[in-house]
Amino acid sequence: MTISLHRSATVLFQGDSITDAGRLLERDCPLGNGYARMAAEHVRSALPGSDITFFNRGVAGDGVSDLRARWREDALDLEPSVVSVLIGVNETYHRYFYGTVTPVGAYENDYRAILTQVREKSDAQLILVEPFLVPVQHEQWAWREDLDPRIQTVRRLAEEFDAALLAADGLLNQAARAAGGAAYIAGDGVHPTPLGHSVLAEAWTALAGL
Repeated sequence: MTISLHRSATVLFQGDSITDAGRLLERDCPLGNGYARMAAEHVRSALPGSDITFFNRGVAGDGVSDLRARWREDALDLEPSVVSVLIGVNETYHRYFYGTVTPVGAYENDYRAILTQVREKSDAQLILVEPFLVPVQHEQWAWREDLDPRIQTVRRLAEEFDAALLAADGLLNQAARAAGGAAYIAGDGVHPTPLGHSVLAEAWTALAGL
């Protein structure tokens, strides 16, 4: 499934540090330095003369409950015509580093709630980006027990809400194989390198048929 970008669309990128990508630290770079900025550049290059507006409201450290808490101000009030969401790896990260467990059912309920608000209050098109992990340490393979059910949740929600799905987990792990190792794609297994961000951006742009 793809989305259609009209020439005066408003596109919102939402998520955690992977989407944030420095945009809160570098005020002169409101789209950050990651896949969101790269995707916007691809779109602008493919559609010269268009009047597409891009917002990045990713916040480092956020989980889906944080998105839900700020959803009106940082999503609905922007009146986007395309909403792109990438969220979920922090729920897993916080379990293994801090012992904070977010049940998959709670993750799904919060995720469904924000998507339901979009559907009820607008006709925005949705892009759901799977959370992903590209293990660079052997012990990170154990994180799959927590992350994989969240990936399956996003796939189910994409079907339920007729959203475009960016299957990022398999995509980035395959890119790691092609590049010669996980560290080339995600230095710590979680945060993409510039190459990893470019892989995401190209896949995102392809969902827009560009």
